[in-house]
Amino acid sequence: MAARRNRKMGPYAMNVAVEAPTYHDELCRAMTWLGQQNNTVFIGQGVGVPGTAMSDSLKGVPLEKRIEFPVAEEMQVGMCVGMSLKGYVPICIIPRWNFALRAADQIINHLDRLPLYSAGGYKPKVIIRVAVPSTSPFNPGPQHDADFTDMFEGELRSVGLFRLSTQTSIDKCYRYAYERMFGTILVEYTDQYRNARGSK
Repeated sequence: MAARRNRKMGPYAMNVAVEAPTYHDELCRAMTWLGQQNNTVFIGQGVGVPGTAMSDSLKGVPLEKRIEFPVAEEMQVGMCVGMSLKGYVPICIIPRWNFALRAADQIINHLDRLPLYSAGGYKPKVIIRVAVPSTSPFNPGPQHDADFTDMFEGELRSVGLFRLSTQTSIDKCYRYAYERMFGTILVEYTDQYRNARGSK
């Protein structure tokens, strides 16, 4: 329900409805802010062209900062790790946890462990967006509907992981991820937002 604010206008009072930002609004705001940083680049499926539930949240990001990638998650994360070692901050977009399984080696043995086995010589910083998909009204099937958050979190030593369970945490967590020295995984929940293909 919209909050209501009383605004004084001389001798008159007016009630003005103020819509609270939605989950999707906050994702758009966070991505727009990241897109304004000089060293960021956005990589993944549905980044350069529409195609996933995350695509519409990038509408405020300049096209020249987006790199559309094929379905090759291990190569995608590996490329992001390499780019981060050259000074970029890649925002690596993986639409579902099930797809991230293909990149587990790069996420755990490289992005997470590289600062450890290099004794701090290399500190890759990649921001990974991944989502727990909704199962209603459309069920994506058992090969696409999993939540591997706990499994990955249990293996991480330098990479941070944040569950974006409410809209109030989204912008703050993405800004913190950008400022962190190491990589970060941010887990979104697609049943909490709608993009241009659905109702808001």
